[in-house]
Amino acid sequence: MPNNLYQTAVLGAGTMGHGIAQVMALAGHEVRLYDPQPQAHDKARQAIAKNLALCVEMGLNSDEQAASCLEHISHHTDLATACLEAGLIVESVPEDMELKRGLYASLEELVPPETILCTNTSALSISELARDLKHPDRFVGTHFWNPAQVMPCVEIIKGERTSLDTFERVVEIIRKAGKEPVKVLKDLPGFLGNRMQHALQREAMSLVEQGVASAEDVDRVVQHGFGLRLALMGPMERADMGGLDITLKVQNYLLPYLDDRTTASPMLEKQVAVGRLGLKTGAGFFEWPADKAARIVSQRDRALLSIIMLKRGLPKP
Repeated sequence: MPNNLYQTAVLGAGTMGHGIAQVMALAGHEVRLYDPQPQAHDKARQAIAKNLALCVEMGLNSDEQAASCLEHISHHTDLATACLEAGLIVESVPEDMELKRGLYASLEELVPPETILCTNTSALSISELARDLKHPDRFVGTHFWNPAQVMPCVEIIKGERTSLDTFERVVEIIRKAGKEPVKVLKDLPGFLGNRMQHALQREAMSLVEQGVASAEDVDRVVQHGFGLRLALMGPMERADMGGLDITLKVQNYLLPYLDDRTTASPMLEKQVAVGRLGLKTGAGFFEWPADKAARIVSQRDRALLSIIMLKRGLPKP
């Protein structure tokens, strides 16, 4: 295994990539951020500086730490230069199986067999992504949650041919970076978090389609109901606290009534077909004018950081 794990390349400077670069640089890694598009680097620099300013304002980082973080991130449009001497590479390019496989083929020509390769996919099979690799034992999934610089959870997914040594090494790297590594021991589509998240979304969309409640009220019952508990206890602990006998009775009664479709919601398909893709197009299930979108994202990040600080017992800024 490589000794230069603190020399890290992050491939892709988009929404997730620049956040991952920030996380690793704050942890003391020399980060080379790669993207073939110069404008992506301009946006990434601005986003990282803005993210760090918020962390400093809230007392999570000092001015010195923020300055050091920026100094530890270099920007590259050449893949070979970005990966030079890297002991750890984190890929964060779009969710396209063939695009990612093509990138890995290029990487295997550029880096030695001991370099650890990580993919930030949120759902694609780690084993399928590694299908054509010459050294699949050094390949592992690292699913950071959006926004990567804020959310503590990182799912570490072991592919069928990922070595135990690689898997445990990456778990420790992520832990030392201040994140909460979650071990996913079997490579299943969607891993842990997205399987549960999409099960919830399927039921939510079904309820709106049936006219049971508006999209606003479906979200409201989550935000002001059970969603408040989720930051403090997961579904397994909640079941224990509520009583497993009660949970058993409720499940036996309720589960037959829940949506069990294996295809996407027709309502979702209709929204996508007419170009209503959500925040990025200004409209989806809700309307997203630019000023509202910026305000909501800022409020979200501040609230998430406040919750994280509360859970860690840190003083309020």
